Amino acid sequence: QVQLVESGGGLVQAGDSLRLSCTATIRAFQSYTMAWFRQIPGKEREFVAVVSRGGGTSYADSVKGRFTCSRDNAKSAVYLQMDDLKPEDTALYYCAAGPAPTSNKRTYNYWGRGTQVTVSS
Repeated sequence: QVQLVESGGGLVQAGDSLRLSCTATIRAFQSYTMAWFRQIPGKEREFVAVVSRGGGTSYADSVKGRFTCSRDNAKSAVYLQMDDLKPEDTALYYCAAGPAPTSNKRTYNYWGRGTQVTVSS
């Protein structure tokens, strides 16, 4: 049974940092692309960052230069280091696993339940 569990969210002030973690219970974790998405109520879930099987990364323009996505295959984990947080980063952040490094949420097979990040001004 595949399970993705996010952690590390919280309430912070603008300019602060947070590190999100996602631990996966999934066979052959190293064969999956891992991604982060976020969603606020009433809006579409949007792409944030992705790390490929080989460790290559890609980011949404809105977070480029502030967020860093990484993975640890030995721990079956993926991370999102978020620096210089802004109020517009407030959202529920989801971890996802899929076959290819895309920004299209429909290509991801497995999802966690999310961790809330709230950034106050």
